[in-house]
Amino acid sequence: MRHHPPEARQRPDRPLRIVRDLATGHPGTMLLIGLLALASTAGTLALPWAVGRLIATLGDGAADRWTVWLIVFGLGAALANTLATFLLSRLGQRMICRLRVRTMGHALRLPLADVRREGSGNLVTRITADTSRIKKLIDVGPIQLPIAGLTAIGTLVIMGFLDWLLLAVTLGAFAVAGGLITLVVKRLRRSYVAVQESTGVLAQRFIAAVDAVKVIKAYRAEESVSADLAGHAETVARREIDAARMEALMTPVVNLGQQIALVAVITGGGARMVAGSLPLADFVAFLLYLLQLTGPFMMIAAGVTALKMGTVARERFTGLFDKPQESGGETAQPVAAPVGPVPAVQFDHVDFSYGSTPVLRDVSFEVPARGLTAIVGLSGAGKTTAVELIQRFADVTAGSIRVQGRDTRQWPLADLRGQVAYVDQAASSVQDTVRRNLTLGRGDAAFSDGELFAVLHRVGLADEIRRKPQGLDTVLAGDVDLSGGQRQRLAIARAMLTDAPLVLLDEPSSHLDSINEQKLRDLVDDLAATRAVLVVAHRISTIQHADHVVILQAGEVVGQGPHDELLRNCSNYTDLVRGQMLVGTGALA
Repeated sequence: MRHHPPEARQRPDRPLRIVRDLATGHPGTMLLIGLLALASTAGTLALPWAVGRLIATLGDGAADRWTVWLIVFGLGAALANTLATFLLSRLGQRMICRLRVRTMGHALRLPLADVRREGSGNLVTRITADTSRIKKLIDVGPIQLPIAGLTAIGTLVIMGFLDWLLLAVTLGAFAVAGGLITLVVKRLRRSYVAVQESTGVLAQRFIAAVDAVKVIKAYRAEESVSADLAGHAETVARREIDAARMEALMTPVVNLGQQIALVAVITGGGARMVAGSLPLADFVAFLLYLLQLTGPFMMIAAGVTALKMGTVARERFTGLFDKPQESGGETAQPVAAPVGPVPAVQFDHVDFSYGSTPVLRDVSFEVPARGLTAIVGLSGAGKTTAVELIQRFADVTAGSIRVQGRDTRQWPLADLRGQVAYVDQAASSVQDTVRRNLTLGRGDAAFSDGELFAVLHRVGLADEIRRKPQGLDTVLAGDVDLSGGQRQRLAIARAMLTDAPLVLLDEPSSHLDSINEQKLRDLVDDLAATRAVLVVAHRISTIQHADHVVILQAGEVVGQGPHDELLRNCSNYTDLVRGQMLVGTGALA
């Protein structure tokens, strides 16, 4: 009888709503930012008027009073703008940090097929380039762009009553601002370098986690790996906030430089006003309003670009969060425990397809509760797929798979994967310490140093790890790493540390030399004495002592049984043996 899988996905994550998240998460801060922005705009618009009044009263005693107002409006606008910019940037950086943590956690919990479909590079782009675009959208969208539009409209209305021929006089005002900006840019460049370096470390660790996603899932380590990544995301956020402090000075420095130039121009032109060479009101008002119009126009131009880029990035995040996370079995009805001994794994007429491409067809076999079972076959026969189905990295298209007598779809995923110790073909590891790699998903305190070194000694790695700079606490990354064969032995040691009754080994000897391969066979024999061991092998020599051998060809079981019997009665198995240049039982003994 065939069973079709139930839906095994959690509901999609909520979509990304930038302005709503900012407003609902920090309404008081957003209100304060808005008020500060309005105060800065009001001060900026009032400043030219105050200067005009100052010039008009140079000959009487009221000049001192307008000088005070000039200082109040100028400094008030600068301080309000600085504080509003920094507060908004800090909110943005915190939101970006939460977005990165959410994206990484969501990606690690996606079904394996979705992770593969997205690809590690595309996922990393979400937490690097896409978050940068979202940050720019936050900087200009909620506050800055509307205020820039309001300032530009107000300035244009006032300038409509003045003379456009005075435009050329304003060009010299930019020289002072340019010199001040140069000083800020030098400091800002160092801040950007620190941000890029820390972001690179975060991206590298996330790529390593995505590449090792099968092992992380097999050992139920999503929470611990996500927490580690979250710590690195916090480091990035702190450095980006430091850079934001320098960024917050940019606009005030431009305004201050312009205002200094304005005071100099107006003071120098005052004598001409007294002489009657130029109309006082037209000269002062037009010059000041024209200079302050530069900032809003620059903000609007940059804001439109940032909005377009940010909107695309937001849609990419929404597309990712729309993908349901892995789930299954948590709400299933309790199932009675099977009576008597049961096989560790049972495939019952299993079909599986990737889309419209069939991979397994009517596959049936059993893995006894004790002993060594091997799956062999040419590349592409479906061996690795069969192992992945046992752990529900994907669901069967038809038929059923039972683990410890219970359909895999009736197991909660964490409990199902807790029954399995897994070594994937690539011997994947996380970019962390040797200790964390050995205790993946169980915490560093689960085993003592003596227990860890004992299992490392069994796989022939103890001396190598002792020679590392920090021993068990050496981070496996960069130039302090293990070879392919050493990584494979480390992965086997990790599996040996579990108490899982089922051990899955996907071509465990692929990176081992003949001496270490023989050690592996001894370790497998030891494991098979007390547990069920299922080995996927390309090398016939890897499974020469198997109690039961299953031969897959083009997704179908074409033979199964003891090794000697298959050599006598199964031509497909004999062909595989001959392909390995191993003839007869003596060659395999």
